[in-house]
Amino acid sequence: MFIIDLTYKKPLTEVDKHRSAHIEFLTKYYNAGKFITSGAKKPRVGGVILAQHCTAEEVQEIITHDPFYVNAIADYTITEFATSKYCESFASCADEDTK
Repeated sequence: MFIIDLTYKKPLTEVDKHRSAHIEFLTKYYNAGKFITSGAKKPRVGGVILAQHCTAEEVQEIITHDPFYVNAIADYTITEFATSKYCESFASCADEDTK
């Protein structure tokens, strides 16, 4: 599983210009079963995406399609982790070897 951490490097006026395209990007990967949840940081300085069923290489490739990446709106930090404990409602997303 991966945490994709976005930090905006452009003003929110620039972010907002690409927000609709970014949402389309998110929807594509939700529909592909790759993204679990996403949202804006508070305060609004970036966002976070939780991804599953990917390799590190796939995550790197996926983010290159994000309009925020394409238009140099955000920097990305990717953290891979293995689930070891989770609430019951998250069980379907947990790593297979921890179920």
